[in-house]
Amino acid sequence: MKNGANILQMKNIEKEYFGNKVLKGINLSVRAGEIHALLGENGAGKSTLMNILFGMPVIHSTGGYKGEFLIEGRKVDIKSPKDAMNEGIGMVHQEFMLVPGFTVTENIKLNREILKHNLLSRVFGENLKSLDYENMNKDARKALNTIGINIEEWATIAGMPVGYMQFVEIAREIDKSNVKLLVFDEPTAVLTESEAKTLLSAMKKLADSGIAIIFITHRLDEVMSVADSITILRDGEVVATRDKKDTNVMELAELMVGRKIERIAKSDGKRNLSKGNIMTIKNLKVQMPGEEVKGVNLEIKEGEILGIGGLAGQGKIGIANGIMGLYNSDGEVIFRGKKLKLNSPEESLNNGIAFVSEDRRGVGLLLDTSIEENITITAMQIKKKFIKNYFLFTQLSKSEMRQHSLKMIKELDIRCRGPQQVTRRLSGGNQQKVCIARALTMEPEILFVSEPTRGIDIGAKKLVLDLLLKLNREKGMTIIMTSSELGELRAICDRIAIVSEGRIEGILKPEDSDAEFGLMMAGHYSKLRNREGLEDA
Repeated sequence: MKNGANILQMKNIEKEYFGNKVLKGINLSVRAGEIHALLGENGAGKSTLMNILFGMPVIHSTGGYKGEFLIEGRKVDIKSPKDAMNEGIGMVHQEFMLVPGFTVTENIKLNREILKHNLLSRVFGENLKSLDYENMNKDARKALNTIGINIEEWATIAGMPVGYMQFVEIAREIDKSNVKLLVFDEPTAVLTESEAKTLLSAMKKLADSGIAIIFITHRLDEVMSVADSITILRDGEVVATRDKKDTNVMELAELMVGRKIERIAKSDGKRNLSKGNIMTIKNLKVQMPGEEVKGVNLEIKEGEILGIGGLAGQGKIGIANGIMGLYNSDGEVIFRGKKLKLNSPEESLNNGIAFVSEDRRGVGLLLDTSIEENITITAMQIKKKFIKNYFLFTQLSKSEMRQHSLKMIKELDIRCRGPQQVTRRLSGGNQQKVCIARALTMEPEILFVSEPTRGIDIGAKKLVLDLLLKLNREKGMTIIMTSSELGELRAICDRIAIVSEGRIEGILKPEDSDAEFGLMMAGHYSKLRNREGLEDA
């Protein structure tokens, strides 16, 4: 079947979001019975491409797309998920789309229920038919057996382990009678190792029955285990398509991340990073939904820019949020020889640790207040700055607030009409600079910056990175920068720690090979090293 005709052909697919081209002429073909892996870093365009294929509303509400689709050689126009399902396309999303109060069977057969006559329907008409649970349960059991999972079809979804929920999602798709193509978007991300093996085995069975599968994953060992063909996206373009027999894990890792890296400023050779550790993190665990940290150990050198990278959902975002007390944490954080009290934002701030959140508009800023209020509010609350103390009362020092804000606006080159301008009216890049100004007002020894360039244009990105570099080089500030943009980390960081599955997979230098970065981001580096160690032994 794998050498049969194409089930799907995507030709010259282009997509823009508000002037930013995220897909640049994508061509992709998938044959009947083929498992076609789709690889790429965060932001490479994988999810956007699949959203187009499945007719998701976000695509058509933002101007649609260019290019064409052929299903079994026939040109189709997919404008909604219903159109996709009618064409035999099913999709298992990363976010579960189940009804918690319904049973397994009810979720699998939702909108495709089997009905039967009862006494009332025979008298008053078809609209009063009952659900035929006996036959619906049979269909559900058949779908569950196909993927090799022993869940009771009458069990309720609410309270079920996430791995089981994933299998129910998959069973719902394969129960559809006309299914020709299934898209699996990171299906093993929430599964245990044994559950993942069961799923991969089920995918092979489905492919052997003639169903085509697009398999989106970052786990390269899974790709090499089940895929027939592999396409790698980078920055919205197809950089390579390979048959599995013609490639290997090292090449795939390199293709995923390979790009020209330009260092913003080379080391002048006089930097001294031998002062010792400013912070030591031991077995840090953070319960941040979607970015859970499962036991991070990390040493941060005084005066360095340390990058923290990794794929989405692997835990990199959780590290800074946990240390700053924004999510429940456990473990040890030792700062300048003193054990830091966890789960207390005030404790971190009082100890000279500042944070620029990845959620600029939700957490980082008071959008409807002035620039000067945003810059000074944390220092005002924590360090009682900009407050005059009198015998019986206190009063804000407006003149000190204004003077300091004007200084920060000048130093950080915040483009605005003045310190009284409402922050919401600023561009994304300038809003980010206000966040940094607020953190600097705390006069920190160590600065955590999370996704500092997310959602800002390319010119503003360079200005923000230049600013971080300046703070480090001229003020000696230790900076920990968490980013999904590996190129940016390699541009300004001294070292880069890669997080995979809630732990540090390894630490690299910016100039280390693309293959090493790719292997670490895919969580494959330590496995490969362990395997080599066993072979050497």
